[in-house]
Order: sequence, then C-alpha cells, then structure tokens
Amino acid sequence: MAEILEHAAPPSLNPKVRDLPWYTPFAWLRHGIADIARLPHGSLFYGLCFAAMSYTIHALFDYAPHHILTLVTAFLLAGPFIAIGLYEISRRSETIEKVRFLPTLTAWRANPAGIGLFSIVLALLVAGWMRVSVVIFALFFTDNLPSLELILSPEFLLNDNLPFVLVYLGTGLAFAGLTFAISVVSIPLMLDRDVDTFGAIFASVRVVLANPLCMATWALLIALLVAIGFFSYSLGLILTGPLVGHATWHAYRALIE
Repeated sequence: MAEILEHAAPPSLNPKVRDLPWYTPFAWLRHGIADIARLPHGSLFYGLCFAAMSYTIHALFDYAPHHILTLVTAFLLAGPFIAIGLYEISRRSETIEKVRFLPTLTAWRANPAGIGLFSIVLALLVAGWMRVSVVIFALFFTDNLPSLELILSPEFLLNDNLPFVLVYLGTGLAFAGLTFAISVVSIPLMLDRDVDTFGAIFASVRVVLANPLCMATWALLIALLVAIGFFSYSLGLILTGPLVGHATWHAYRALIE
C-alpha cells in the first residue's frame, strides 16, 4: 500500500520515506532531551504553556467533567500544531550554535499557507471529536453525569459502564489514529521544506504505512508521556510536552530523506 501511494504522488510531493526498526523512537527521545538541554528556558516556556492550558481547562469546566475529558483529548489532537515552536528550536539547533528563543514564537512564518491550512484541518478534527464526545456522553448518561474522579476510577467499570468505555475509547482512538497518521511529520516537513499542506499529509500517511511497528511504538510513547504529564497534576507536562515536541522533529529527520 505504501508503494502504491509513493508511486502515485508527483515528485514534488514525494519525499523518500525510510523504513526503520520498531525501537527507533527511543533514540528520538534521547535527541529530544539533548534539545531541551540546548535551550532549556525556551523548551520549558512551551512546557509551561502546556501545563497552563491544562489548568485552564480544569478551572473553566470543573462543573462539567465530560467537557474536561473531551477538551483534554482535543488538546492531544491539536498537539502537532501547538508544538510548532519546539520543532523550530530543534531545527535551528542543527545549524546554529546558539539558538535564540524569540524567533521560535513565529516559526509558522516559514510556510504560512501550508501550516495555516493544516491548522484548519486539525481544528476541524478537534471540533468533530468534541461534538462526537458530547453525543456519546448524552447517549449513555441521560440523568446525572459521572464525576471525572469516578470516570477515572476502577469502580467505574464495575457499574455496568463497560459499553460506554468501549465506545468512547474506540471512537477516541479512531480520531487519534487519523490525526496521528496525517500529522506525524507534516508540520516539521512544512517548516523544513517548501511543501504544501496536502503534500505534507500525503508524506505523513506514507510514513505510517511504511513503518507500522515503528509508528505504533512512537504513538504508545507519546500517549504514555502525555498521560504521565496529565496524571502528575499537569506538572509533568512542563517536561513531557517539550520532550515529545523535540522528539517529533527528530522523528521527521529520521523518517524522511
């Protein structure tokens, strides 16, 4: 399937995709740690932004736990765009001995049309997931909505809530899988080369099709690091958010020639 897509694309939209072993993502994380060390204040600024977004979600929607769960997962879908400044730090670290923080705040200027359109695609996916999530809650809980603490507790499964959990997780995984497939290298590719939105999406999908085990490992590592960040009262996001962002740049470098 990957070969069919590769031959179908015009050369300008057809960067060569490497085939990597399943354990390669661990090397990307090591490179990500090195990038944090090169510009710690810049990386931690973005990490603090991630944590602040999480706290804001909890503060604004504490009365509606289903909205919190929905917005937290929507936050994950929007992650590839939110981390654009971190990609830029990693990109500049490859050629500049001393990286400055302020230019990373406007990294989107490298490809405003492509990145702008891609952000709209991500926004549509986020909006779609938020609508579907609310509908699922409404279908399964017609009276009182469970609290967030109850949803995250083992007792929740013991109260005949397994159908809800399966439907919610299954639907969420479908949205997450689609977002991952179209975005795993899209924004780094658009930052680094003169590639449009659909060319970047096409390349990203080919990466996933050509490296199923490697991409499965990477997706699991991202989910684990983000979960650690959220379940440490969001303080962990200060470190895990930048780590995932920097590692994503190195994933692009390793996967695309």
